[in-house]
Amino acid sequence: MKVYRSLEEFSSIENAIVTQGTFDGVHAAHQVILDKLKGIAKEQNGETVVITYDPHPRMVLFPDDHGLLLLNTLEEKIVLLEAQGIDHLLILPFTKEFSRLSSIDFIKNVLVRIGTKYLVIGYNHRFGKNREGSFTHLKEFAPNYGFEINEISEQDVDQISVSSTRIREALLNGEVAQAARFLGRPYQVSGMVVQGKQLGRTIGFPTANIQINDAHKLIPHDGVYAVWVLIGNQKFGGMLNIGNNPSIEGKGRSVEVNIFNFSETIYNQRISIEFVDKLRNEVKFNNLEALKTQLQCDKLQALEVLG
Repeated sequence: MKVYRSLEEFSSIENAIVTQGTFDGVHAAHQVILDKLKGIAKEQNGETVVITYDPHPRMVLFPDDHGLLLLNTLEEKIVLLEAQGIDHLLILPFTKEFSRLSSIDFIKNVLVRIGTKYLVIGYNHRFGKNREGSFTHLKEFAPNYGFEINEISEQDVDQISVSSTRIREALLNGEVAQAARFLGRPYQVSGMVVQGKQLGRTIGFPTANIQINDAHKLIPHDGVYAVWVLIGNQKFGGMLNIGNNPSIEGKGRSVEVNIFNFSETIYNQRISIEFVDKLRNEVKFNNLEALKTQLQCDKLQALEVLG
């Protein structure tokens, strides 16, 4: 997949089959659109193009909304779209100026410029200044600019019953297995391993403390989870804790994982976590021995969940 980070980098394609949107999560409903895109490209002997935006439009349109949480960082989204078999990804910088672009100017300055021959959109899709553009609007003007429109029907999307909002709600409730069903894959977070207090070692459960720097990346609800841990090209089972570690004074909120059958030092390495299922909520224990006993039970449960 070729990635372009501005319109200037993109040279017009003779037969571009295009869709556009934020694609946060690249979830099952998004995949319906992408499958349609690829199907048309195959029929028309064209090349697929996905247009997306950075930063997320809400960050620009509502800068005071600090509660925005996203399912993907931009780099994660690139990986996911490449895995979907897309030919070209055009990432347009979303600015205040861009947000004022009329729907007609978007058609002329973006869609026509990149060589759009077929545009695939989800039902009720809106675009342009104040979301003035619609399927009806596109259908009216598309023939004038030499491309056709295909709208994914409401039924095709609704039968999947998935949205980025529903996935966010599931994760914020700790329902990671439900989120995985919506996404079509386990939810994933990535971060750098940093040094912690190393108290886990003293009770036989050393943990890797994960520093996640993207403030808008959604972290699931506090609790203990069965997870897969991706380190380089290797995959390990593990159990992960998110929260304030109430049994350890002064610990503060953290994301830390006990990796099964693993003893290497991985400070300053980037690792990824795939959430499989929630084991329990955080509990405050009276002493470290009680915590150790519970962790032994958690590990057995995690191993069972991971199979």
